[in-house]
Amino acid sequence: MVIKICINCNNEKDHHAKGLCYTCYKKIKWQPKIKTCKRCKQKRNIHAKGLCPGCYNYIFHADKSKAYNQRKRNNINLTTFRKITKQCIICGFNKIVDVHHIDSNKQNNSQKNLIGLCPNHHRMIHNFNFRPEIFQILKQKDYDLPLQDKLEFHKNTTPS
Repeated sequence: MVIKICINCNNEKDHHAKGLCYTCYKKIKWQPKIKTCKRCKQKRNIHAKGLCPGCYNYIFHADKSKAYNQRKRNNINLTTFRKITKQCIICGFNKIVDVHHIDSNKQNNSQKNLIGLCPNHHRMIHNFNFRPEIFQILKQKDYDLPLQDKLEFHKNTTPS
């Protein structure tokens, strides 16, 4: 690139085209090609792979943003998050794994309190009908369950 004075902003910058710096060229002269997005079928400027910027980010970066949001929400670092969400501790599923706090306290981020669960088992542990079954499996795997008294109460009050 050749450094010249931009005819629009009069700043000495890298010359891009038509006497303009890159920033001014993008604002004034550059016109994106408007095409129909393959996913949302709307006429927009195409980012890559025939997709508009929104669809492109949704398809190719959704997992990264979900992982970032979950780490931020649970206040854990990336290495801990990756270690916990490697696979579901109950079934071994490794495609989608959520972080679960055993004691239901999101402020308690100790290694013993965090476990990785697949969406099915995570939903089951939050459902009172299936919680005893999941707690039994966790107890067999030597996890400390502070909710054991609630489990026993649930067994005693459920009709046989």
